Amino acid sequence: MEAFLTSTAVVALAEIGDKTQLLAILLATRFKRPGPIVLGILVATLANHFLAALVGQQVASLLEGKWFRYLIAASFVAMGFWTLIPDKIADLEDKPARFGAFLSTSIAFFLVEMGDKTQVATVALGARFAEVGWVTAGTTLGMMLANVPAVLLGNELIKRVPLSKVRFAAALLFLAIGIWLLAQTMMGR
Repeated sequence: MEAFLTSTAVVALAEIGDKTQLLAILLATRFKRPGPIVLGILVATLANHFLAALVGQQVASLLEGKWFRYLIAASFVAMGFWTLIPDKIADLEDKPARFGAFLSTSIAFFLVEMGDKTQVATVALGARFAEVGWVTAGTTLGMMLANVPAVLLGNELIKRVPLSKVRFAAALLFLAIGIWLLAQTMMGR
């Protein structure tokens, strides 16, 4: 259960102001069909994060050892600093909308999530917990918690939520997890 809850919290906070959340807002304003967009986000996230958690688990099983735990701790600290760098919606506006809302969302989300900080976090969480199912379920729930309101509320959300403060809180969470893992490793747990 720890894997599920940690994964949910980490990704929900990391997703605030992320390019995939901005993409959700862009798609919502473009298609004005929240149902297919939300379903597309769900499908893309399940596929992408399952693969990421699986990679994390496999890497962890191959590279067991204290130094690998230090690497995972350092990756969470790095994610904290990366979270402070805001994404911009201008990076996403040139995505074509040749397909319907569901397919466009599924494809766009899967591709935009590649190498994104939430995918990297999912790999790290998969390595940390080695529970692909719980990590995938948690990170997917975190993505949905952050993106469903973005789809439903669109631009109004951006006007009312101070993204810089939420991004700072998410960065602190990543740093805290990294420091906690570092302390656990140093104490031999």
